[in-house]
Amino acid sequence: MRLATFDHHGKRLSGAVVGDTVHAFPEGTDLLDLIRRGSQALWDCAAATPAEGVYALGEVTLLAPFLPPTIRDFMTFEGHVEGIARGFGDTVPEEWYAEPVFYFTNPYSVIGTGADVPVPPGCELFDFEVEVAAVIGREGSDLTPEQAREHIIGYTLLNDWSARDLQGREMRVKLGPSKGKDSSTTLGPWLVTPDDLEAYRTPEGFLDLELVVEVNGTKVGGDTLANMAWTFEEMTAHASRGTTVRPGDVLGSGTCGGGGCLAELWGRSGRHDPPPLRPDDTVTITATGLGAITNTVVQGRSPVPVRPARRRP
Repeated sequence: MRLATFDHHGKRLSGAVVGDTVHAFPEGTDLLDLIRRGSQALWDCAAATPAEGVYALGEVTLLAPFLPPTIRDFMTFEGHVEGIARGFGDTVPEEWYAEPVFYFTNPYSVIGTGADVPVPPGCELFDFEVEVAAVIGREGSDLTPEQAREHIIGYTLLNDWSARDLQGREMRVKLGPSKGKDSSTTLGPWLVTPDDLEAYRTPEGFLDLELVVEVNGTKVGGDTLANMAWTFEEMTAHASRGTTVRPGDVLGSGTCGGGGCLAELWGRSGRHDPPPLRPDDTVTITATGLGAITNTVVQGRSPVPVRPARRRP
């Protein structure tokens, strides 16, 4: 089942996507509320959808499927980590192999497919990142990977837009990304329930979904989701260690290898080729079984100045 949130003549609605149509749920139904009520609530709502609330996808504007309370973004593709490290004259650190690390990114910056993406203030090296995200549907703590399978309610595409020059400077403080990462994050085009993807699951538990990214209609990179170093169940178990994952939490796979972002290609070649994203560039990410998300970069605002630190006497 594919579940979407959309705008139709100024009304925000959610519904089930069937072929090239979307079957609207009763007005006022919020997809995040349904996620919090569990998988059965999603199926019950879809089964009760009235026949008159059916719209062609071409006559609605798709929004982000829901607005998540938290977004954990992992780094699970060794090829991506290796390419980025090479740009700094480095190799993949041994610590990366020990456990699936992540950072929290900004849930207030979530947008949907079709939305414009402003260049972050002060950014000259703007980049995309090709990811798939798992969505938590049941609360849980200290889960095993086997238990975690039942806590994932669906999957969606994720584009973690990145200001590489801002990110590079701020991470020298060794705290993690901040303004380099929090301007925009695309989720969409819809939430896909796990049953729709079981045919792509490998014996090791990975999802063998083909990922492709295009800039202005030209393919830039691609990979398979099966190249993740950890499964989403293992990531969920790690995220729940010593704390609680809750319905609506988003767990990003991290950027795929094979050119899943420009920075990886820059690291391998030693030059900014392909060039950083500029206004009017359009980025499209496609994944088997998940659909496609497309966004166009637009001119951003100038940075509001903040003075440097007051140095200690």
